[in-house]
Amino acid sequence: MSGREADMGWSWRALALVTAALLVVWEPTESRAGLATDQVKGTVDQVIKILTDPALKGEKKLRERRAKIRQVVLQRFGFTEMSKRSLGRYWNERTPAERTEFVRLYTDLLERAYIDRVDGYTGEQVVYQGESVDGDYSEVKSKIVTKRNQEIPILYRLQKTNANWEVYDVIVEGVSLVNNYRTQFSKIIRTSSYEGLVKKMQVKLEGEEAGELGAPKPKVR
Repeated sequence: MSGREADMGWSWRALALVTAALLVVWEPTESRAGLATDQVKGTVDQVIKILTDPALKGEKKLRERRAKIRQVVLQRFGFTEMSKRSLGRYWNERTPAERTEFVRLYTDLLERAYIDRVDGYTGEQVVYQGESVDGDYSEVKSKIVTKRNQEIPILYRLQKTNANWEVYDVIVEGVSLVNNYRTQFSKIIRTSSYEGLVKKMQVKLEGEEAGELGAPKPKVR
């Protein structure tokens, strides 16, 4: 694994870019979009509707606005699957109660990072370039086009649950969000303990510095 992938800051950079990818104006390509792409687009449309709703504007509506966005995000992201993959081999060592706690903490961390960037949306655009399906798994290929005309490749990996396609990983410029967090979590567990990791996550959610998990948030290009 390269130093780039192991760098703690890449998770925050990836999250920033994922946020941009989920808050863009959807531009159809010439090829017909598949069901997974349609469902990702549906999530995008709902989030944009919330962001542009005059009744939800302003600081006084911040809590209500974020609650609505959280509800939309929960419907599209498979946080349990993301948690399992991000914790890697340590997932099998956890009790059912520990797994439940970890999923809750991890979901809150990702959602907070996502929602914190929502209000900074500046109208980046994305082009969906097609999808591939293999049984209950799908990949949706896209790219963000920034205002400086830079192109950033984004690949969504989804798993089918009943009639729903749930995102379980996002690849940003070739860097997997899940793999990146797995590297971070494994390092903390090896050098400290699983309990140490949980404590860092709890502290982060309380708004305090938490070592690696408190890495500075990079700016989207």
